[in-house]
Amino acid sequence: YMYLFTAAIAPAIFIMFIVYKYDTIKEPLNMLFKAFFGGVLSILIALAIAIPLNQLTGFIPTGFLQSFYDAFLCAAIPEEFAKWIIFYWLIRKAKDFDQYYDGILYAIFISMGFALFENILYVFDDKMGGMSTAIVRSIISVPGHMLFAIPMGYYLSLSRFESAASARYHIFLSLAIPILLHGTFDFILMYSSAKAELNPGLAVFLMLAFLIFDIFMWRFGLRKLKEHISKDKENLNVSA
Repeated sequence: YMYLFTAAIAPAIFIMFIVYKYDTIKEPLNMLFKAFFGGVLSILIALAIAIPLNQLTGFIPTGFLQSFYDAFLCAAIPEEFAKWIIFYWLIRKAKDFDQYYDGILYAIFISMGFALFENILYVFDDKMGGMSTAIVRSIISVPGHMLFAIPMGYYLSLSRFESAASARYHIFLSLAIPILLHGTFDFILMYSSAKAELNPGLAVFLMLAFLIFDIFMWRFGLRKLKEHISKDKENLNVSA
């Protein structure tokens, strides 16, 4: 059980360590713990939204529509909204949120709180759990949560240092883009699984589409990270 537990928590801890390492002015540990445990708490908010919506799944036609409904209505929207509302509640007005990179850092810590706890549940599940699940989720699911968090933090950082219409627009994007990325990510996986037995050719096409989409998310996320790191370095040089 200890090996399995370590495998379940290691990916999220590794990601948090890496993103913290690149912070030019280190955030206080109490704020990082607050973000992380806020992410764990966000699971309850997500469940409160998702459980009633899950009850309606039986009324949705199987196939494309059901995969779309499950991906967006039962997963992406509840989960990303829950993480977003935690950020808005715990981080948005904090005095330590004073650099562009901070928004990304805090968003990832919230997301990793969510992902770590979710990973434990999946890995120790009696039917689908085990080391193979831990390995697959460490490659796909946990990094996926990080990649959804980057644009959330990126746009919330922009809004932090703006006002009026521009700030409102970036606040909207901070929720809309993670939902779009998360929903598309889950939809491709769900629909390809649903079609794997009926149409292997379509399943192969969808898995290729998923690979391309995942590469796009990595490129998009890393570009946003570098952009905010550069802004902070420029601001530090100006103030120096």
